[in-house]
Amino acid sequence: MALAAVWQYLPWAMFTADDFQYAIENTRLLIGPRRQIKTFGNTQFHFHLLTESMDRVNEVRIRDGMIHAERPLLLTPEHHARLLLENFGEKAAEFAEWLRQPGRPLATILKYGFQFRRSEVQETVVHDSFDAVSERLRAQVEESQAHDPLSAVLQGVEDAWEVCLLKFTLDLVQGSSSGNIGDLRSRGLL
Repeated sequence: MALAAVWQYLPWAMFTADDFQYAIENTRLLIGPRRQIKTFGNTQFHFHLLTESMDRVNEVRIRDGMIHAERPLLLTPEHHARLLLENFGEKAAEFAEWLRQPGRPLATILKYGFQFRRSEVQETVVHDSFDAVSERLRAQVEESQAHDPLSAVLQGVEDAWEVCLLKFTLDLVQGSSSGNIGDLRSRGLL
């Protein structure tokens, strides 16, 4: 389904589809976390999101906060088949049993959950050029990554900064999924 088709169902009343697309396209990872989402535990990522004011020259907002990634859940064909049985009869039960057999179309899926707690976001406004603020923050985070390897620096857009964070979380999932699947396989869970 195209982004424009999905857009109408999202609760972003104050944004247009173009605003949403602009935020996604202008989200940049300046420094990524050195670790992926943990396979067997919860993970907390510390983010620093830089946005530039569109109305004022040399005004940069830095948002610092945490994104909490819950342990990925393993959704097996057995789980999918159980979901299919709700309010269905005997034929549905037979079909669900067929799905449980090896080699059937439903695959095992990892489900990731995130919590974004606004109360943990702190904002600072710095009056300097974006490049100068970005370089100072990047140097600070690179130095601290020895003891905080789950920190990241992002560049985003002011009005839709939360969309930029959501894009970051989706990128975290994509970057972590192959490692998480490998961990599950190595323990015989897949």
